[in-house]
Amino acid sequence: MKFLNIFTFWRRSHSISINEGQISNHNSQVASQPSLSPPPSSNQIPTIDLTVVPPTPTLPSEKQSVMMKEEMQIIDVNSEHGNKIIIATEYDGYNQSSNSAIEYKSKFRNIFNEWSSLLALLIIFLMLWAIGYALLPSFCAINGPFMRMAFLFVGAQLSGILITFIKLPDMLGMLFFGVLYTNLGLGDFTEIQGLEASLRDMALINIMLLAGLGVDLQPLKKLFRIIMQLTLLPTIAEVAALTVLSHYLLNMPWIWGILLGLVVTAISPNVVVTVLLRLKEEKLGMNKGIHTVIIAMTSCNDVLAIFLFGVILGVIFSTGDLTSQILQGPIGICIGLAYGVITGFIMLYLPNNQAKYVNGLKFTMITLMGSLSVYGSKAIKYPSAGALGCITTAFIATEGWKRQKDSYQNNEVGMYLDLLWKFLKPISFSLIGKEVNFKVLDGNTVLYGAITLLIGVIFRLVVSYFSAYGAKLNWKEKAYVTISGFPKATVQAALGPLALDMARKLNSEENYEYANAVLIISVLAIIFTAPLGAILMIRLAPKWLQKGPELNS
Repeated sequence: MKFLNIFTFWRRSHSISINEGQISNHNSQVASQPSLSPPPSSNQIPTIDLTVVPPTPTLPSEKQSVMMKEEMQIIDVNSEHGNKIIIATEYDGYNQSSNSAIEYKSKFRNIFNEWSSLLALLIIFLMLWAIGYALLPSFCAINGPFMRMAFLFVGAQLSGILITFIKLPDMLGMLFFGVLYTNLGLGDFTEIQGLEASLRDMALINIMLLAGLGVDLQPLKKLFRIIMQLTLLPTIAEVAALTVLSHYLLNMPWIWGILLGLVVTAISPNVVVTVLLRLKEEKLGMNKGIHTVIIAMTSCNDVLAIFLFGVILGVIFSTGDLTSQILQGPIGICIGLAYGVITGFIMLYLPNNQAKYVNGLKFTMITLMGSLSVYGSKAIKYPSAGALGCITTAFIATEGWKRQKDSYQNNEVGMYLDLLWKFLKPISFSLIGKEVNFKVLDGNTVLYGAITLLIGVIFRLVVSYFSAYGAKLNWKEKAYVTISGFPKATVQAALGPLALDMARKLNSEENYEYANAVLIISVLAIIFTAPLGAILMIRLAPKWLQKGPELNS
């Protein structure tokens, strides 16, 4: 009877079930066999020896970690009679010191993960330089133009990292380093001017491919009217305001004013998407599909601005007669659309989804097709076809991949393009900063350019707010969607110097001054709007957006 009382107390206290000679505690399998002594005599209390072998320690889950903190006591009843019950339900293999060690290792691992990519990029740079120096020692000398350009890019990357510690976008650090570099007399790349222009083109190609991949047809269909309102009306308003102001304040021709407006009106996908990913983790604005509206608006705005910029740029630098200049735009549009549709459908079927290295092949093909669109359009004297062909290729391909579910789920082309942008981002922003030389900078251009930019942006914000009419949003949410069109950086860094490159290439003194003004105002747009736009989007989101599950759920 005494044995039964002890057994009942033990079972109730520790919830241990005995089944076929094994003791199981909280789903931890324990190899144990109850050992019973020989049948006792009538005047002897039975002796039971239950020895539980502790299981091998495993990494605890949240539930198990709480259980392991509970220590089981050893119950020794009537030891003078030889009765012994030893119960070890959980093996406390992780004490406080080991938990601290795991936490320390986890923090160290997170820091290492953040910096490992940068260290890998640095090693790649050193290896490329070593190979280049071994093959072409005079070309890759430390004091040569090629190495000066390489140091510009490395310094821009480091400056971008450092400026993030004061909560500013990394692109500002890259831009300022380029400005500093050229004003120290290190930014003269006349000997490799063609390479500089090609690197700018590569950055533009990367941005256009990402823009094409970012256009999602399904939400575009569902919210077509609202997205078109938020894309077209603010863009037209801002371009019109900048065109008029630049004509009267900066004495720019009307067509150059339109070109300036198209450069400035583009929204920075880099800033906007980065902020939206942060808000998505906090579930802010998910319940009304605000993220979908902003991303679609940003993508469509950039596609429209880049496409029209290419058309206007082709018209400005066209060397033909008036008829050919008028036909430059429509012919370029037809060529770009045809090229994009053909190459986009090729991407749907080649390579096959079951092929080896399918993602690497898709990334290589779409990058080369986009590059051929840009460089080939310049070769046939229709540069306006390049941007449209590049964007159309990416759009057709990604929409086709979405219909091929297996292909879309395993598709990593966008991830590879993001990786490529890590290389091209410091190149793009440092090269645009390099063009700001204080020795030749015109104070009137800076002053009137800043006024033009400020009025144009304010005009855009006002029109954008009223363009959200009809959306099922309250006034705070409409205001937040409006502010998301404020940051400007990525597209400006890619488009800003292109007109200046064309003027240099054609030795057009007449257009050089206007192209330089476009570049300076592009730099001002990045400096003024990128950090302020990011700060406003982050700080106002908890006040203006509601928490909630995603709209689709």
